[in-house]
Amino acid sequence: MIESDPIKYGLPHRAPFIFVDEVREITPGQSVLCVKRFPPSEPFFAGHFPGDPLVPGVILTEALAQAAGIACGEAGKSYRLSAIKLMKFLRPVRPEAEVLLKAEKSGGMGALVQFHVLATVDGETAAEGVIILNEV
Repeated sequence: MIESDPIKYGLPHRAPFIFVDEVREITPGQSVLCVKRFPPSEPFFAGHFPGDPLVPGVILTEALAQAAGIACGEAGKSYRLSAIKLMKFLRPVRPEAEVLLKAEKSGGMGALVQFHVLATVDGETAAEGVIILNEV
């Protein structure tokens, strides 16, 4: 049975900077499927953009990096975001939307691990790119 709590997989983040609500699928060391819903009460919605709120791309990127960290996490190991490559934002993400966060390992060298990441809403790509994490 999959444990849905991202903290159980070693995610070091805590409120208010945790952007993964649930782990739905995981192949440790390889891939993960997570979920995030951004409640309308998130403070960034007040200014991004008033009357037309959407999740900032940098927050979506962080959510994807956290998902990748869960995918590669091992007990006693911690990973930090090292690089963001080729990140694209293809559709807005609104408050309360269910965002599926996918991360799949695509390479690695030494302490560096590379992931292809994808965020979707209602089956449509919201963001995608490549991120690199560094084991610390």
